[in-house]
Amino acid sequence: MKKALEFMEELEKDVGMLASEIWSHPELGLEETFAVALYEEYFQKQGFCVSKVEELPTALIAEYGSGTPVLGVLGEYDALPGLWQSVSSREDGSEGKPGHGCGHNLLGAASAVACVAIKKYLEENQVPGTIRFYGCPAEELGKGKIQMDEHGLFNDLDACYTWHPGSWNAVTGSKLSALIKAEFFFTGRSAHAGAHPELGRSALDAVELMNVGANYLREHIPQGAKLHYVITNGGQAANIVPAEASVQYMVRAPRQASAHDVYERLLKVANGAAMMTETSVQVIKEKDNYDTLNNQVLEDLTDEVYRECGGITFSREECELAKALVESLPAEHYANARNVYKSPEGIYLDGEARGILGRGGSFGASSDVGQVSYRVPTVQCSAACFPLGVPLHTWQTTASAGSDFGIRGATYMAKIIARSLERLLEDDTGILQKARQEFLAER
Repeated sequence: MKKALEFMEELEKDVGMLASEIWSHPELGLEETFAVALYEEYFQKQGFCVSKVEELPTALIAEYGSGTPVLGVLGEYDALPGLWQSVSSREDGSEGKPGHGCGHNLLGAASAVACVAIKKYLEENQVPGTIRFYGCPAEELGKGKIQMDEHGLFNDLDACYTWHPGSWNAVTGSKLSALIKAEFFFTGRSAHAGAHPELGRSALDAVELMNVGANYLREHIPQGAKLHYVITNGGQAANIVPAEASVQYMVRAPRQASAHDVYERLLKVANGAAMMTETSVQVIKEKDNYDTLNNQVLEDLTDEVYRECGGITFSREECELAKALVESLPAEHYANARNVYKSPEGIYLDGEARGILGRGGSFGASSDVGQVSYRVPTVQCSAACFPLGVPLHTWQTTASAGSDFGIRGATYMAKIIARSLERLLEDDTGILQKARQEFLAER
């Protein structure tokens, strides 16, 4: 009886093929036509039933099997603007084009191939169960999974796996933050700033007063909550009273309820600024993402799989490129990463299995994965695809995502996911039931 890891050995090259193809064709969120066509063709050739998502053309679902348990794996493939695509330790100055600065080319590839390994396992062993790959667009926009959830596409899952490239091999035990993103558009009255300023009603004044109010609000928000902003329109010329101005805010908090409480107070600050300046304000909410609801039952099982599979051995050439990428950054990036992750000096590519990272803590970043975690027991994982000290959303990360060591990390992650799903399909100790009980208690 062949096991999932044996099938993964046969499929290893597929991870590199998919990851490299998508890395070479970077696409922004909701524009991922090449990526979704590639995955559709791949899964159809592997014998999956592939379906699209209404009103979301760059999303797909690939499914195989029947009956329970129904196990899902999330994939992403959108890129970021303003990066460059080259596997090099030196920036070439061609910023402005999309690039895979978050490694979603690796993320989708590993998830997809892990699903194919489980499909082969189900076929070979004639066991009940359903495996489902979710091609989720626009993670960087915080939209894809939310829209898919609105169609109820995650509701029947018994468990869901997701991962993200990182600098370590570990279960992600820390929680991602809830996020609300909104833009505030103030409208006033234009006037000559020198001759008749009294006739004007400055929208820019309203923006600046809102920012002052928000700065005072910071003293009175819950522990762990954050407010950040940027002025998106400050007017056109200093001698004209601006009739239009705008500011974008992000509210983050460990739980969604706290984020909403802060956001409601921020709305009052905006309305107060409009009242003081005799302007009006329109608010457009762009994101409303859940925090992530972690599941320790699934985390513990997956940690056992990491220990079973061991770590990664990187080649000398891979380590040399990793070191060069780290050294292209200010030294404090590496020093801070070493301190946060308690890594020994000289480790640029940490191939060891690191256990459960940050359990009980909260991570400042946010993702639409949170939406899924409130629908079904979900576990997040990571694999060493980026050198320690290289921050996400940089050209150094883009280079890593296209490198041999990035693909090596993704291939390792595909094995971790496949073996973990196999454990759930073999479940004779009630793990899925325990995971469900924890999930219901934590919601």
